[in-house]
Amino acid sequence: MIRAGLVILILCAAAVAAIAMTGDAGHAQVVWLGWRADMTASAAVIIVLFGALLAALFWRTVLWILAAPQRAARTRAESRRRQANEALSRGFLAAAAGDGSEARRLAQKAAELAEETPALVRVLAAQAAEAAGDAPAAQAAYTAMLGFPEMRLAGHKGLMQLALSQGLRETALRHAQEAFNETRSARWAWRALLESRLDAAEWGAGLELVKTALDRKIVPPVTAERARAALLAALAAQLETSRDPKVRGQALDSAVEAAKLQPGFAPGVVMAARLLAADGKAGRATATLENAWKTAPHPALWLAFRDLKTDETPRERGRRLLDLANQNPDHRESRILHVERALIAGETATAAAAMATLDTELLTARIAGLRARVAFACGQPDEARLWLTRGLDAAQEPDWSDLDPEGRAFAYQASDWARLVITYAETGALIHPRFERRERSLSALPDLPIAYADRAAFITEGGFDPVLYPVDDEAYGDEDAAEETAPAPAPNRRGGGRPGRGRLASAPRSAK
Repeated sequence: MIRAGLVILILCAAAVAAIAMTGDAGHAQVVWLGWRADMTASAAVIIVLFGALLAALFWRTVLWILAAPQRAARTRAESRRRQANEALSRGFLAAAAGDGSEARRLAQKAAELAEETPALVRVLAAQAAEAAGDAPAAQAAYTAMLGFPEMRLAGHKGLMQLALSQGLRETALRHAQEAFNETRSARWAWRALLESRLDAAEWGAGLELVKTALDRKIVPPVTAERARAALLAALAAQLETSRDPKVRGQALDSAVEAAKLQPGFAPGVVMAARLLAADGKAGRATATLENAWKTAPHPALWLAFRDLKTDETPRERGRRLLDLANQNPDHRESRILHVERALIAGETATAAAAMATLDTELLTARIAGLRARVAFACGQPDEARLWLTRGLDAAQEPDWSDLDPEGRAFAYQASDWARLVITYAETGALIHPRFERRERSLSALPDLPIAYADRAAFITEGGFDPVLYPVDDEAYGDEDAAEETAPAPAPNRRGGGRPGRGRLASAPRSAK
């Protein structure tokens, strides 16, 4: 209406301006019902336009009055919509917070107000019943959703979760399977089916699910590739124990494929190398381990590499391990391997020099044991025992825990493989079940004599004289009498302390 008035005013101004520019005001005469009105042309134009404006205003006023009921209805509907949206929002928040009674009250209010969003009302009613602990009501609400095509997926998911909470695993899997069959992008259904296959150690079925998920683009290719590698390794571990040559051949194929898919997946690589070596393919086993060492070194890899040959001299074995370490020379495991291979080859000076590259590493039981072996090889037995003492209290390395007391690598249970598949697929990281369970692993500390040699050179790590445990002479009877007749002990070589005793306590000594 405002726009119409502005148009009329503009037309009026334009007409008056046009008449004024001609210099002739013009003449207009109106005769109506015996009445005559004389006026200028510009005045006539203004009157006509003003009359049109009044007529338009009158018509719009009539229309506004006639539309008043519709406006009132729209206002009421908009108010109900706002109240319904507020009830839904507060209801979902209450359900998420676990306030079941408030969520159910708001769900009932939303059902009365929200005529345009019945799907949201049904979802809120189901979640409110769950929050209130009313399983039958929640099941009824989710079951009702199955009758609406757009809500079937939400209904199946809710029923699956309810079944799982009640311990009805078969029912839960049935809903997951139906949802997975109906919708190509139901990642939660795929995950539930995959976990059920893993829990049952059905590695082959898990591989099929991963392939289907990749085809449907439920998971990215890198995740699917990692999952396949872990599943193939688990399948190989399951088939490896069979005595049937055909089954063992399947285990070999699975392990080799796992190593190809993920060279950095140590369990699959070690298994592939072991099976290849048992099949007389030591060359392929060597290449597989070297390729894995380039990607992600692991202590199980070099131990498997070491055991590929058993008919070589220590020096030959040391040279072969040196070739493996040079595949990834800057890695921590390669620096440790330099020390190991020097000890194997009997190169004590080289071992001590290589040990110096690990000075900045955190002291673990494995590092302490390695230092003890180097010290013992260098003719420092007391220094070796000092490191043994420190190693007893040092932390264990998760990677080293993957080796059992017999030296077998990744001797996992089926449940361990199931967890490993999920974790490695999603993060690309290994888990260490034996470390988590604090199971015994391959000893990281060497087996050295407990008692100290009589008057052996005894120097601490820092090169200072140690503080020895006092010996209770009364516990040894008349030994003091024998000591009085014994030759006097040699003075301390550093000259600053008391003369050493001829007999040292054999109990463990605290590390300095």
